[in-house]
Amino acid sequence: MSAISLDRRPRRPRLRSLLVILALFGTPFIASTPATAANSPLPAFTSSVSPVSAAQLGRTWRPGCPVGPNQLRLLHLRYVGFDAKARVGTLVVNASVATAVIHVFADLYARRFPLHSMIPESAFGGKDPASMAADNTSGFNCRYAVATGPKQWSVHAYGEAIDVNPVQNPYVFSGVAQPVNGKAYANRSDVRPGMAEPRGVLTNAFASVGWSWGGRWAASPDYQHFSATGG
Repeated sequence: MSAISLDRRPRRPRLRSLLVILALFGTPFIASTPATAANSPLPAFTSSVSPVSAAQLGRTWRPGCPVGPNQLRLLHLRYVGFDAKARVGTLVVNASVATAVIHVFADLYARRFPLHSMIPESAFGGKDPASMAADNTSGFNCRYAVATGPKQWSVHAYGEAIDVNPVQNPYVFSGVAQPVNGKAYANRSDVRPGMAEPRGVLTNAFASVGWSWGGRWAASPDYQHFSATGG
């Protein structure tokens, strides 16, 4: 009888042990899931504006460009990476649009729109194809527009245009995606993170400050391109 009674007693110590194991190992597993990481709190958005010198601009500027270094500003902006983590990037833009650009990127940050990287094109020697291939979001670069006909300055040469996630948002010229690694995103109906789309987070953020989207150009859509002048 005594042996049977012992066997029928609830084995609570084992239950407690199981609860301890779940407490120790279950919570970290849940916290590491992508959905939880994407919804985790972010640091507050931050921005700063500072002058920029010719030396800092490197090969993105030279005498004869339509604007001088004194008309440009270096912005430090917090953004969300594709890993859902907060980062700080830099953009060079015209002083006249600095406030509007900060507003746009504050909006993108609040909505967790992902950016791959954000550094001035001086890091690429002023070579726009290299910056695009690196999926780099950039602003000022004193270069000519990619277009047929007589040479004309790009809006980037004035610091009044920004290219966002060039791989996810390629420039399609004569049916060819630029950069080459943006070809996988030429099908705009397959919407994925980091892409610009009509009335989407990215296009709405720029539209809120009156900037236009190059993705609306029927002949040669430039999905990465946003400008203050519409060009």
